[in-house]
Amino acid sequence: MRLSDQLAFITQSIRAKRLQSSLTGLGIAVGIAAVILLTSMGEGLQRYVVAEFTQFGTNLVAINPGKVNTMGTPLGVLGSERLLTLEDCQALLRLPEVETAVPMVQGNAEVSAMGRTRRITLYGVGADMDRAFSMRVASGSFLPADDPRIARAFVVLGAKVAAELFPGVNPIGQRMQVGDQPARVIGVMEAKGFVLGFDMDDTVYIPAVRALDLFEREGLMEIDVLFRSGFRPDEVTAAIRRLLINRHGQEDFTITTQQQMLDVLGSVLSMLTVAVGALGGISLLVGSVGIFTVMTIAVGERTAEIGLLRALGASRGQVLLLFLLEATLLAGLGGGAGLLVGALLAWLLHLLVPLLPVHTPWTFVLLAQALALTIGIVAGIAPARQAAGLDPVQALRSE
Repeated sequence: MRLSDQLAFITQSIRAKRLQSSLTGLGIAVGIAAVILLTSMGEGLQRYVVAEFTQFGTNLVAINPGKVNTMGTPLGVLGSERLLTLEDCQALLRLPEVETAVPMVQGNAEVSAMGRTRRITLYGVGADMDRAFSMRVASGSFLPADDPRIARAFVVLGAKVAAELFPGVNPIGQRMQVGDQPARVIGVMEAKGFVLGFDMDDTVYIPAVRALDLFEREGLMEIDVLFRSGFRPDEVTAAIRRLLINRHGQEDFTITTQQQMLDVLGSVLSMLTVAVGALGGISLLVGSVGIFTVMTIAVGERTAEIGLLRALGASRGQVLLLFLLEATLLAGLGGGAGLLVGALLAWLLHLLVPLLPVHTPWTFVLLAQALALTIGIVAGIAPARQAAGLDPVQALRSE
């Protein structure tokens, strides 16, 4: 039996039962489209998170007060025997692995200038924060390298705050109120936009010691360390751990590298991908049941046809191949339609919601189509074996 005859036989069979074939392919198409759409969103989100983290560089280590088993958070201060201090930050600067260390205090505060008032997110930081986080000053300068315990009352504005508090006026040198503290503007940051959901332009930066006074805190919420190139993160964390244990007498802090943060987020996104795959798998399972049902019915309806093929010399293997090819073609057509629909929906979603990261990797496309074909083969094996096992004489008599 020639290949062209086999293809004609399969095509004619599918056309003869268009409704059944369409519904069977639809089950596969829905599953594949769901997998493509949702994995595109998951892959886009993962790339977005990695890009957001790495835009500040890859040589950062965060230190938080409190010994916790998860990522260090400001809440860890509740279980800490000793808080992180400005002196701890200064001590870290003496490590040969450390390029700079930035104290961090965060909170909400009311700022006012020229009769305008805003409530914004305020960061109390050190003089090297802009260098550590690869941020740029648009005009003026960042906080000077004063004695961290008696820093002057300077403030650096985010781009949005500067535009709203000082419209049409150069803010450099202007006086303003930060909470209950007077301050003088010495710089405006370059527009940064949103980073992990936080508007970096709608904020102000003041010296950490003044933020501690403003929020009536005794310790820092975090110390961010920028380590020198050439050192491994594990070497840096070991050196930091030794120094702080010597100062505190115990390990009452949490050190988190950027890679650990990415690993935690990666595991969360991986679980999300698995859940997405499971949802798409339900549709694929329904589609496989549909292929199995259609092919089983086809064997019963075409018993005489199978007997005629056998009587004309078709072998069991050729009959088996015919039915397997038909099941695979049904799944392949459904999978192809699902790929097109899923990719189109992903493109439309990104077009309608530009802020939503969507990326469809070719690996997923190829795997999805291979999965569809595999489902067709697996679902068609039993009906194909049933057809191949029919006795040709008995099959002809069924007419």
